[in-house]
Amino acid sequence: MNEAIDPHCLSDEHAAGLLARAPWERVVGIGDSVIEGIREPVDGYRDESWMDRLVRILRLVRPTLDHLNLGRRGLLAAQVRESQLARALEFRPDLAVVAFGGNDTFGRDFDEAGVAAELEAVVSALRSARCQVVTIGLLDITLSGVVPEKYAKTWSTRLGRLNALTAEVASRFGAIHVDNTGHPVAADPGIYSSDGIHLNARGHAIAAAGTLRRLAAAIDAPAASRAN
Repeated sequence: MNEAIDPHCLSDEHAAGLLARAPWERVVGIGDSVIEGIREPVDGYRDESWMDRLVRILRLVRPTLDHLNLGRRGLLAAQVRESQLARALEFRPDLAVVAFGGNDTFGRDFDEAGVAAELEAVVSALRSARCQVVTIGLLDITLSGVVPEKYAKTWSTRLGRLNALTAEVASRFGAIHVDNTGHPVAADPGIYSSDGIHLNARGHAIAAAGTLRRLAAAIDAPAASRAN
């Protein structure tokens, strides 16, 4: 398999065509390692994070687009808000990609209400600043068999809850949500890194394609349902 024939990927030309009417000029990424772009290389795929790929495609349409990636691995939801929200707002973005909460699912307990409150604080502040927001539902890696069985059930449940509360916050504030729940590639071990947590380069290419398609759908939606 390689990127050119992978049915879950998009060529640059196709992706740029989908986003030909993209209005965004200033893009910020807010979150943990999902936004930072942690990955392993895979033969046949560009060694590029999904966020970098998204920005590169947008620049084919908007060459002067500016980008700030604040994502840092290992951060809990509260740490993301505390360390990144003010910097993101100072950047004055018109598009923000937000993904965090995954690290909170690793703990002894998963504070759903706390993560929801942090997501709400970030998304609401950005929307109040007239910024379109994209939130991300995580692929369920436990379906792939790479997660030890003794952890898989609990983690799958928590990932499901995280995705649901992220989608709910997005809906409430008029954000665009990329719903990866049930994506067929989630069960493919060939999209994950050897750490059993992150996507590899193929997984990033697939995640980027899904996000690009969702953005294209939002651009084509009736004006009343879009941001701004």
